[in-house]
Amino acid sequence: MGSKYVLPELPYEYNALEPYLSEEILKLHHDRHHSAYVKGANSALEDLEKARKGKIEVDIKAVLKELSFHIGGHILHTLFWKCMTPEKSEPSGALAEKIKEEFGSIEAFRNEFSKAANSVEGSGWAALMYCPLTERLIIQQIEKHNVNLAPELRMLVCLDVWEHAYYLQYKNDRALFVKNWWNVVNWDFIEERFKEVTRK
Repeated sequence: MGSKYVLPELPYEYNALEPYLSEEILKLHHDRHHSAYVKGANSALEDLEKARKGKIEVDIKAVLKELSFHIGGHILHTLFWKCMTPEKSEPSGALAEKIKEEFGSIEAFRNEFSKAANSVEGSGWAALMYCPLTERLIIQQIEKHNVNLAPELRMLVCLDVWEHAYYLQYKNDRALFVKNWWNVVNWDFIEERFKEVTRK
């Protein structure tokens, strides 16, 4: 039997991102929703282990779909927490230059990323990816938690636009949530990820 998925602690206090993200939202989002994805992934793994030992019968297609959904939710949320900080930061260094090269300016990138986040159909995510084949930055939309993206693209930052990420505070105003989210983006962390994925 292998290791299990573990819910990470937030890298800041629950109220650290106020007024942009409330303490109530972070507690619900981390302790209930993210926790549920961790438990769901571990439960699916347990069912697969029992099936392999002949203890239970499973619908393999359904279990694998459930496993993918919960692992995706866990990985995306784990990155999402790290992409935010109570400390004010701005894009800098090689990442800032790459953003300007690809999008024309930092502001143009923010506008395009915000449009991607606001236009996700239903529940999902917006993400900035790095493609090692073209050495370009690419904005992606992710439906639900299913990271149905091109293989080898490396995720630099992701924004959760499921309603549980903002509804308690912003109601149905996703656009205002996305606008305010830029105030807590952890550009130092994203810069380090960029350096890591572009290191040859």
